[in-house]
Order: sequence, then structure tokens, then C-alpha cells
Amino acid sequence: MDTPFPYAQYVTGKQFIGRKNDVTLLGNLLSQGEHVSIYEPPKTGITSLVQQTLFTMRLGGKAFTVGQLSALNIRTPEAFLLRLGSTLLRMVASTPDEFVRLTQKYLEGTHFVFDPRAFAETGQVLSLGWDLDREDILTMLRLPFRLCAERGERFILIVDEFQCLALVADPDIILRPLDAVLREEKDCRLFSFVFCGSGVNAMKGIFESSLLFHRVVEKVNISPVDDREISDHIQRGYLSGGKVVNQDLILGACRLFKGNLWYINHFSAICDAMSRGYIMEPVFVEALGNLVSMHEPRFKEMVNGLTTHQINFLRATVEGVLHFSSADVIRKYGLNSSANVKRVKDALMKKEVLVFDENDLPSLIDPLFEYWVKKYYFEIPQ
Repeated sequence: MDTPFPYAQYVTGKQFIGRKNDVTLLGNLLSQGEHVSIYEPPKTGITSLVQQTLFTMRLGGKAFTVGQLSALNIRTPEAFLLRLGSTLLRMVASTPDEFVRLTQKYLEGTHFVFDPRAFAETGQVLSLGWDLDREDILTMLRLPFRLCAERGERFILIVDEFQCLALVADPDIILRPLDAVLREEKDCRLFSFVFCGSGVNAMKGIFESSLLFHRVVEKVNISPVDDREISDHIQRGYLSGGKVVNQDLILGACRLFKGNLWYINHFSAICDAMSRGYIMEPVFVEALGNLVSMHEPRFKEMVNGLTTHQINFLRATVEGVLHFSSADVIRKYGLNSSANVKRVKDALMKKEVLVFDENDLPSLIDPLFEYWVKKYYFEIPQ
């Protein structure tokens, strides 16, 4: 069913608002065969940006084949490489005979095989006939470049939740060879990886702190959408159902959710379902309570997983502390020592609760969690 406030799927076309410059930048990079990383907090529009960019590129006459895989449940190098290879082969083939031919042609000498029985039972295109070795890894990572070069076609491969590779027992088994292959194939302009991730700090660890992928993977930042543009989008949605709302109420919601369109659309859909005609402030208040109640179990689980020092650091953050190593701050918030401050900071980043900008200033990643933790957990007057 069509809804003026989509939040359960990505959006393109008329539902995609703002970020036109981001679409142009990403489209130019992909057209030039660059590899791209995009990492932002969960539900901030990564998939919508990528899909809108591909939509725009096709409208502009660009021809390419797209593949997509998720690393969300990947915990071993073998699982990642098998999924990568299967996705690539499915981009160019569809029958068992074709899979056999391509496996023999491109993966000869490796331990990757096409197992007809596994394919018939599970749809699995590739299997491993033996333990991985370095040549297996390199050959598989070179596969997309070989496919593009020999077929003369442009491929784009989207890897969602790429940060989950950091959860592999030894991420370097994949990441270092991947960096080496991207450098080795830097002159190939027919294939692009799009590495997407909702774990901001984990993705920073891969693409910024590790010194890997420098100058071979371009980072694309997602721009904020102007509050007025969001307000116009929300008002059009209400008007399509014959409803009217005060613009100041919408702008207040934009500020509360810090421009997060997923939360704003979900909140607006709740208001829409609760109202007729003119939407008043009490509807917004009740809708906010409903939205908070949906996410509260997740928020409780988040804070219950924090140590006392981490809770104290979180409170300091929501109370506006920007620098945490001064003696006054350490004493006031019971942080023990500057060495402990660093440990606590690192832990909160690893748990994807806080993110720090280039000036080392903190912010909470989830705007609704920030609202809940201030109002309901720390009971700070609003």
C-alpha cells in the first residue's frame, strides 16, 4: 500500500528529497569506476542514496549490472568469499551449466567448486572443497575485475553492513588482500565496490584508522536535508490525505529527530493514523510517546549493557561536556582517571553509542535514544 510517509523501505523518485549533490557526486564516482565507502548511523538513508543514484544513472543512459550482498551475518572469511563469489556469478549466469563453466574458467586452481547437490538443495552457487589459502582469497577478490575486463561490461557491487567483517576472528585475512587487489587493479574502470555500513565507528576503523584503502576507496558523506525541505515533504503528505498541520510543529519534530528522515516519516505516519482534519499538538505528543514505547525495549537493553563508568560518561555527554579529561569533569562524573576516560570512550564507540568528530567532540548516534536517555533515564528537565 502506498504511503506518503515511507519508513519500511528505501525511497527513490518523488519520495527522495534533498541530497541532490550527493547523488551527483556518487554517480560521477561510479561512472568513473571508483570504489566508494558510505557509512552513516543506521536508518539515515544510505540505501536510498545508492538506489536513487543508480536510478538517476540509468535515466542518464548509463549501462551497468548491479549486484548486492550483505555481510550482516558473516563471521568467517570463508562465508564472505563464498557469498561474494556466488553474487558475482549470479550477476552473469543463471543455470548450473553456466555456473560450472564460469567456475572452471575463472576459479581454476582454487578450492572453490560448483556443487550440484548443494545448489539443488540450497541454491548455493559455490562451495569450498578444502580449506582456504592465500591464492584462493586473491583469486576470488580478483574475480569481478576479470569478469568486467573479459566481458567489457560495467559492474557495480554493493556490500551492505561491511563493518561486520571486523567481527571476523582475523579481519586482516580479508581486508589486507582486498586492499592489495584494489591497488593492483586501480586502472580497471569497469568495476566498482560500494562499501556501505551502519556501524560508523567500525567503518572508521576499517577505512580511516587501519591505513588500508587510502586513495583507492572514496568516502561519500550523506548531507543533512534542510528542515524546511523536510517540512514541505511532510506537509504534502498530510495534504494528500486532506489533513493540515502547523509548520512549527513539523519543524520541532525535525529538530527533535535531528533531521533523521526514518524517524520523521515513522512519526508522521503515526500522527496520520491518529488524526482527522487539522493535526494539533496533542496528537504530536501522543505520537511521540507511541514511537518511544516501540523503541524503549531496545534503549533499555542498550543502557543495561553499559558499565557504571560508561553510564557516567554518557550522562556527561548529554549534559554538554565536550572535554572529559579535566580533573573537574573526572571528579564530577566519577570517571576515575584520564586513562579510564580513554577506555570508556573507546568502549562506547565500539558499542556504537557515541561518535566523535574530527575535533574529538562527542554526539549520540541515535537521536531518539538521546531524547529517551535524557528524559526517561537521567530524568533531565527538558
